[in-house]
Amino acid sequence: MTEILAPAGNFEKLKTAINFGADAVYAAGRSFGLRAKSSNLSQTELSAAVQFCHSHQKKIYITVNIFAHNSDLQKLPSYLQFLNEIKVDALIISDPGIFLMAQQYAPDIPIHISTQANVTSYKAVEFWQRQGAKRIILARELTFAEILTIREKCPEIELEMFVHGAMCMAYSGRCLLSAFFNRRDANRGNCSQPCRWQYELIEKQRPDQRFFVEEDEKGTYLFNSKDLCLFDQIKKIKTAGIDSIKIEGRMKSAYYTAVLTRAYKNAITFADQPEKIAVFRDELKKVSHRKYTEGFFHRFDATDTQNHEESSYIRNYQYLGKIVKVKNKLVLIDVLAKFSLGEEIEFIFPDQKKDISFTVQEIWDADGNEIEFTKPNTQIYLKNSQKLPAFGLVRKKIS
Repeated sequence: MTEILAPAGNFEKLKTAINFGADAVYAAGRSFGLRAKSSNLSQTELSAAVQFCHSHQKKIYITVNIFAHNSDLQKLPSYLQFLNEIKVDALIISDPGIFLMAQQYAPDIPIHISTQANVTSYKAVEFWQRQGAKRIILARELTFAEILTIREKCPEIELEMFVHGAMCMAYSGRCLLSAFFNRRDANRGNCSQPCRWQYELIEKQRPDQRFFVEEDEKGTYLFNSKDLCLFDQIKKIKTAGIDSIKIEGRMKSAYYTAVLTRAYKNAITFADQPEKIAVFRDELKKVSHRKYTEGFFHRFDATDTQNHEESSYIRNYQYLGKIVKVKNKLVLIDVLAKFSLGEEIEFIFPDQKKDISFTVQEIWDADGNEIEFTKPNTQIYLKNSQKLPAFGLVRKKIS
């Protein structure tokens, strides 16, 4: 079975990913990962996360995939030794220097080569395999034909590929704009995503004139990538012998993690039964996303990967909160967003067949008082006509 690898930006998202069907998660400590603005995991949380994943017979991979400067090297030995001691299942690395240090200070942990290393040929795969890498996370910029060739030429190494999530206008994160505009180094985990900003063109001899590349009152989004979505290609990917499919999004919500993990888990499980996965294709539209593209899957051509019109997210559903406890037909919910009496909301669960929707008729606050609407960051009670599973999330349609 092809592995479903889900993002875990914090402990809550990690648990959500596992509960909604992930075979493995990828996370980071507070340093050395490429999502420094995510909350990530403390060393105490990393230890607990490993125990949680292993108790559920799941795996956890830790990103150590920055491009290190000399100053980064001082703290790496103790951190790598710590990861070795708690027995994480793999380290995700892109920097050759960190690769060497990992072999020295975390000798028991397999190494996965990050997509940040831009592996785009079977010769590059052979190189890393000879160095001792167990898995290659292929560059997003590969076509499916190229992936097939790599699988044929390198049959004994594990291959992983991204199937969903944000894409970079540069080669898998090699962005210089962030450092130029904000002094935030994308290659050290601090990308400010300037590729999503609106730009105008100024010609040197005409500094007072601003030109739109496209005549549009919004300006032109020159670098703005669409979101990758390979849901409809999962059967091909599975039969090609890809060992792991990866969902991007450590900085996204637990709801995003849940919906996409469940969708791709079912896409892999029922790859030969398209009638069973049609409902999950619709679920892809129920998370916050930019316009979707299949990227370079069919050919190396960027004409369909960029959105030149706007950079805003498409949001059709709102994440309202999560179920904390169920007692008989009374449901305790951690609320993250407002909903009111008379609104229709949905409960979603790891088993999609148990999802339900209903109109809110009564709400009680934590003290048992009836209220007309909820407030974010509070707990409330709802009563449902049937007993619900103990773990689930709450959402509502907004458009």
